[in-house]
Amino acid sequence: MTSPLRLGIAGLGTVGVGVVKIVRQKANLLAMRTGRPVVITAVSARSRDKDRGVNLSDYAWEDDPVALATRDDVDVFVELMGGDEGPAKDSVEAAIAAGKDVVTANKALLAHHGQALAEAAEAKGSLLRFEAAVAGGIPVIKSLTEGLAGNEITRVMGVMNGTCNYILTRMQDAGLPYDEVFAEADALGYLEADPNLDVGGIDAGHKLSLLSSIAFGSQVDFDGVELEGIQRISIEDIHQAEDLGYKIKLLGVAQMTGRGLEQRMSPCLVPADSPLGQLKGGTNMVVIEGDAVEQVVLRGPGAGEGPTASAVMGDVLDIARGLRISTFGVPAKELVKAKAAQSNSPAPYYLHLTLEDKPGALAKITTVLGDNGISIDRMRQTRHSDANAPVLIVTHKTQRVALDAAVAAMHKTGVMVNDPVALRIETV
Repeated sequence: MTSPLRLGIAGLGTVGVGVVKIVRQKANLLAMRTGRPVVITAVSARSRDKDRGVNLSDYAWEDDPVALATRDDVDVFVELMGGDEGPAKDSVEAAIAAGKDVVTANKALLAHHGQALAEAAEAKGSLLRFEAAVAGGIPVIKSLTEGLAGNEITRVMGVMNGTCNYILTRMQDAGLPYDEVFAEADALGYLEADPNLDVGGIDAGHKLSLLSSIAFGSQVDFDGVELEGIQRISIEDIHQAEDLGYKIKLLGVAQMTGRGLEQRMSPCLVPADSPLGQLKGGTNMVVIEGDAVEQVVLRGPGAGEGPTASAVMGDVLDIARGLRISTFGVPAKELVKAKAAQSNSPAPYYLHLTLEDKPGALAKITTVLGDNGISIDRMRQTRHSDANAPVLIVTHKTQRVALDAAVAAMHKTGVMVNDPVALRIETV
């Protein structure tokens, strides 16, 4: 058996502790599967004295993760601290400069600095692996870079934030309003320290930008992701969608078009009987469509100690086996800078409007839609007891630019009470 693969782990939160447990508890299995021992030589975290429920006494301790990243007895630097700047970025850069391989779960770091880090790693002959950064325990990065490498990918989409999926499915199952379920998720510890990273779609947008890079051979472009969160989704929208045969999901979609790369992360209606529609709780799902394989659906836990540590170890074991692959599937210097395109593929839309309850109000809205070339498939005015009239409209297929123009014109009619909720109905 060859020399051991030596890990240095920076960050001993939930995922870091999960990695330590796997290495300690499954040492023989890991060695059999890779042909060499996998061991931890040193660790780093904010607090040395914290009880993490796992024995760390066998490992050297570094207060500074940069020092850990450059130790002579570390072959693979495992970055599990998080954050797109500061210690995470500094230590990953130091590890690469020292010729170390890097495994990270840090989607924010890669979404903002992935191109530069990939070029630096490949120039040094180092690996930069990040399976755990996207969709928890689902091996979606490996699927794109290896199993589906013979395909021209046409579309990638999925539910990539378990917290948002929990909130939306909890609203539906319990009939609870958004604010109440948000507070519940916060109390359960499901939300990031900055909740907008979750409910604003930012966390999932980071993940989508990474998948887009691999799928379409483009440089990571998080700034090109159109972001819309779930904060405005009401229990009424949930119920109306259900009556129409749909579920509301925070859905990421990326596809290359003749106009450029479309990337959007936004709440959408999906068929209730589709795999995405049936997805509950904190589970994630990624759907990959390719010219040869047609459609592949990957489903699994999107976060947590075990699933994310499992993804980290998948990358570690590939390194132990000697598998060398470019960060984003092709050499970083060959990645093109794709033109960002606003998502404008025609689709039907769900519109939830609140109008002043007076004669001619609805007629003004339908006239605006017609003037913008938007035809109505279904329309419903729900019961109400005050001066505001809720109206539900489902359009035939239209382009988002036409819908945005119509919404802008609606505000000039003088009959709108507030901004409408406009949700794309996605084909899956």
